Amino acid sequence: MTVLDARTSPAKPPHMSDAEWDARLELAACYRIFDHLGWVEMIFNHITVRVPGEDGHLLINPFGLMYSEITASNLVKIDLEGNILSPSEWPINEAGLLIHSVIHGSRPDAHCVMHTHTTAGTGVACLRDGLDPDNFYAAQLHDMVAYHDFEGITVDPEEKPRLVANLGDRNLMILRNHGLLATGPSIPAAFAALWTLQRACEIQLAAQSSGQPLMPVSQQAAIRSTQESFQLGDRTQAGRTLFDALRRKVDRIDPGYVV
Repeated sequence: MTVLDARTSPAKPPHMSDAEWDARLELAACYRIFDHLGWVEMIFNHITVRVPGEDGHLLINPFGLMYSEITASNLVKIDLEGNILSPSEWPINEAGLLIHSVIHGSRPDAHCVMHTHTTAGTGVACLRDGLDPDNFYAAQLHDMVAYHDFEGITVDPEEKPRLVANLGDRNLMILRNHGLLATGPSIPAAFAALWTLQRACEIQLAAQSSGQPLMPVSQQAAIRSTQESFQLGDRTQAGRTLFDALRRKVDRIDPGYVV
């Protein structure tokens, strides 16, 4: 079974490029994957992706729809200022625009940006010490996660330079007291990074909830080895393999995103 693309979907508008339609299909599938994983916050949070071949244009979810309602055609095309460039019955979320547009605008390598408020992710974001390196997934991300202090709902333009500065050249960030953020050169790459961080947060909270002392990774060499193995592997291909497997599952049980 292969995932749907611009050539196999009958719903592509005639005026739209194959590249944009394929990006819409992949992004809509990603929203359905998030829904099936439970990485949802009602109508809130966002996954954005650049429109291929269109400088400064992004695709974002329409504000007011659940992730299970997102389709390739109802995704909204915007520019970095939030101007809507495609027909849409729905607005976009100002808070989502601020976070995503500034990262897309400042990081040429950030083709995709994901932001979640999962219980585990936000729970770790509320901990004074943040992510603990002493589990299998967190060790893979050692020194790869940035932090940004909480400044309230992200609608103040003055927060933009601090978001950019705190993210730096990293692809993962914990927004303190808020949630998780991931970027990547593709949707699958960003997804794989976020999945690893999400799993690290889930396991950390599960272990801490036992009330028992945690087993530290006592040897820094073990952390470095785990991190290096994570970085040396072909993360782009691994992310694609993981994402495509989940997309095939969505195609079987929830294929309505292709319209």
